[in-house]
Amino acid sequence: MSVVRTEHLSPATVEAYRGTFAASEPVVPADAPLPAAWEGVFFPFDAPLADLRPDGTPARDGVIPEIDLPRRMYAGETTEFLRPLRLGDEVVQTTRLGSVLEKTGSRGRLVFVDVEREYAVAGIDGAADGEVAIRSVWHDVFLEAGDPDAPARPPRPDPDAAARADWIDEVVLDARQLFRFSALTFNTHLIHYDRAWARDVEGLPDLLVHGPLTRILLMDAARRHAPDRVVTRLDVRAIAPVLVDRPVRLCGRTEGGKTDNATTVVTALDADDVVLATAEIVWG
Repeated sequence: MSVVRTEHLSPATVEAYRGTFAASEPVVPADAPLPAAWEGVFFPFDAPLADLRPDGTPARDGVIPEIDLPRRMYAGETTEFLRPLRLGDEVVQTTRLGSVLEKTGSRGRLVFVDVEREYAVAGIDGAADGEVAIRSVWHDVFLEAGDPDAPARPPRPDPDAAARADWIDEVVLDARQLFRFSALTFNTHLIHYDRAWARDVEGLPDLLVHGPLTRILLMDAARRHAPDRVVTRLDVRAIAPVLVDRPVRLCGRTEGGKTDNATTVVTALDADDVVLATAEIVWG
């Protein structure tokens, strides 16, 4: 089963993201290519309120079957950028269910679900009239209820990530920015704006930064340091919670120089060198 939606790549939406998370970048002009990963601020969640789970994530969206686990998280993705989308395009997004895999871990059952999306420019009749511009597989994981009293998982520090980096950017996201991203993407997951839920139900120290926002910030950092390169692939792994009001260092290193298929790896580190997320960007 697939769900097909069409949306105009509105300058207002792009400017809302840029003004909140990328204010140092210039305004994207009309008809200009959409920066890689910014398609993620379009096609907001649209499940009716009655079809939401208690945590605010969709229970029924026409793609993922109902899963009897109470928590849902973004775990990563593989996205191919085949040709640019442009500001002002009418874009058709087709979403399908990929693989569904159940496992048992140290904290109980987990269900890993892949969500496949394709983006193509719409023709006069509203259908996709050309080759797919972006092809993406997002990995979500469904988890058992959190236990605020359970001991935290051992952190995975990597102090060498900063030492090896060609460049390091730092970002601190506050609750206003999390609210804006939730509003922009119609993301009602309570973990991003309800501190009591985040702490008492999910067992986190504070509000969680959206995984779909983290993946854009990782891509943005790499793109700023390679402004003349064109991205062809983005692989992201979410490893540990990215929390509000905490400094995050984005440490980038590129292998391959100016050659085709050069690769930039961006590692998100907290103040204690714990790895929060990684992104591998392949350039054309």
